[in-house]
Amino acid sequence: MTPTYPGLPLTILSFILVIGPLVFVHEMGHYLLGRWFGVKAETFSIGFGREILGWTDKKGTRWKIGWLPLGGYVRFKGEMTVSAVSAQLTSGEDRSDSFETKPPWQRFLIVAAGPITNLALAIIIFIGAFSITGLPTTPPIIAGVVKNSVADEAGLLPHDHITAIDDRAIETFAELRAIVSLRPDQPVALTVDRGGRTLNIDVTPERRSEYGQSIGSIGIISGPYVLEKAGTAQVMTAAFVQTGDVISSMIVYLKQIVSGARSASEMGGPLKIAQISGEQVTAGWLNFLLFAALISINLGFINLLPVPMLDGGYLVLYAVEAVRRRPVSERVQEYALRVGLAMMVTLMLFVTANDLASFGLWSKLRGLIG
Repeated sequence: MTPTYPGLPLTILSFILVIGPLVFVHEMGHYLLGRWFGVKAETFSIGFGREILGWTDKKGTRWKIGWLPLGGYVRFKGEMTVSAVSAQLTSGEDRSDSFETKPPWQRFLIVAAGPITNLALAIIIFIGAFSITGLPTTPPIIAGVVKNSVADEAGLLPHDHITAIDDRAIETFAELRAIVSLRPDQPVALTVDRGGRTLNIDVTPERRSEYGQSIGSIGIISGPYVLEKAGTAQVMTAAFVQTGDVISSMIVYLKQIVSGARSASEMGGPLKIAQISGEQVTAGWLNFLLFAALISINLGFINLLPVPMLDGGYLVLYAVEAVRRRPVSERVQEYALRVGLAMMVTLMLFVTANDLASFGLWSKLRGLIG
């Protein structure tokens, strides 16, 4: 189906409707567990930059909305350097509700709560969607083969039942599509049941572009899309499996970026998310919710990466502190934060440039200059 391209106002609104709640859920995970462990939250912000709306609750937490809707943060009391905390402790100030005075395992859980909440939200969305629509169960049986495609040249035929890819058993056409799409120009081994005979057929998915990213395609057509109602246990299992599959796909994607099998220019940023969210909202509320679930998994997974400035970077520091039984030195923490900040700013500029390139901006500018 050809995507419907919404206007700019709807695109901006849909982006805010995706990112805003997901950031809120992420930060609320930090906030709730922090409060559970007795840590005072000084600020809870959705968005960065100048405050456009805010209030202070009875516990002294400033809840606010910033003008730049690209993230958010919770600032707990005592989130500062080791030396500063030590100085305040020796001054006699009550720091029992300070973040940095809590044991490493509590700080670890508070930081981990944000990404874990995002993953939990995705599972909840999948459970709701599968409960309403049913589970996708279209079998991996070829209904048609595109002429002169990879599948046609490899000898695949209609009614062939693909039972495994690279010795990994598959049960649905969605599994087949997910695996093939991640392997453009990379050979895969298909196990095919053809009228009771087992055949081994090697194919190399051809590369094509979708939303500025390379995906693999072999040129086969599925049968009618089948959704079957399932019990609560099956729905919950399917939701966990779906979340795990998305994470596995992200790991494969990152490995391909690092190894050079996939160009780093395919990495998208906020502008690309805004574009796709606008298209998904025009496709219906279910598509929009499923897209939000995917972004929530991305937000949770990326924040767990051991990169300074991300939650995963802090988790590494607290894990090291727990093993060493003393905090990492202030100098190391400061260096890590500076490196992390530089990495995040560079990455944001890079993916934004990629987004603009995918919109054809650089080509248009070259045309004007030339």
